[in-house]
Amino acid sequence: MEKIKLGHIGTRHDHSRAKLEGAKKFPDLFEIVGIVPESPEVAEKIKNDKVYGDVPVMTEEELFHVPGLDAVLCEGYELDSVAAAQRCIDHGVHVHLDKPGGEDIAAYEHMLRDAKRKNLIVQLGYMYRYNPAVLYMHDLINDGRIGEITAIDTQMSTQHDMRVNKLLSGFKGGNMFWLGCHLIDLVYSVAGVPDEIIPMHNKSGFIMDGVLDNTFAVLKYPKFVATVRINSTEVNGYGRRQFVLCGREGTVEIKPLENPTKMTFADRRMTGTNAYNDVKAEIPFQKPTGRYDVMLHDFAAYIRGTKKNPFDYDYELQLQKMVLAACGFDIDFKTPTIL
Repeated sequence: MEKIKLGHIGTRHDHSRAKLEGAKKFPDLFEIVGIVPESPEVAEKIKNDKVYGDVPVMTEEELFHVPGLDAVLCEGYELDSVAAAQRCIDHGVHVHLDKPGGEDIAAYEHMLRDAKRKNLIVQLGYMYRYNPAVLYMHDLINDGRIGEITAIDTQMSTQHDMRVNKLLSGFKGGNMFWLGCHLIDLVYSVAGVPDEIIPMHNKSGFIMDGVLDNTFAVLKYPKFVATVRINSTEVNGYGRRQFVLCGREGTVEIKPLENPTKMTFADRRMTGTNAYNDVKAEIPFQKPTGRYDVMLHDFAAYIRGTKKNPFDYDYELQLQKMVLAACGFDIDFKTPTIL
């Protein structure tokens, strides 16, 4: 089977370098044909980098004229990447678009609509979709081991430095936009569209004034709420990154989400009638070979048609509406849009 000719646009996204490094691990799948840095200055800066350095630097126009170009990783600045993805779609090229899908919902919808019309893949860079614990959680849900949902609690916090705070200052939703999107994706995947989304955001000023660095959102469903907390000032916040799903039949706790992924499960058979003991089973997982490995394998499979992308265009549009609502945008996320 022929290799997928893969380009790379942008370097500003925090996942950019590791994503390209991941693709280079699979030379049987991908032929990396070129990278488009943001500027000549960036091109000069990356020329000796061990990941970027051996990839041909070119302009976007040159990349789109590479014979047989199949796909592009869009890894630039979060508010520029949707436009880059649109240009890829315009040139008939499949897209891996790193998360989230920008702040302009009309531009995002237009890009997805064009991609669907042209039968082009758009894969979003939500790596936790491919996390082994998250996949196992979906198995438990499908097997009826969780039951009717009664609560969802999520956190994705970190101690962020000045560099990240400057980045967050450019987003209306601050770190809810940058990190909360991951958790909202997981909530949506198990619970669907909520009745109401209530953002409750704060600016600590600890590192930089005016930055939404301590954010919280409530997603209200008919019988429960889901909470999403993102704190950029939390000591050992990474260790408390978690997704907790509670149902009438069982509870799943994934904490931390990665490095390492740890998961526990409890159901009524374990706890019996005693509600006052901590009774749960730890679910063992083999350490992933890389954060983006499964995602990139699936991207290749989607392009080759050997696997269907379970996150279709309508899903991605609905998700982005929910993300923007959690960031404080006045947006109708309840009326479905069928592309």
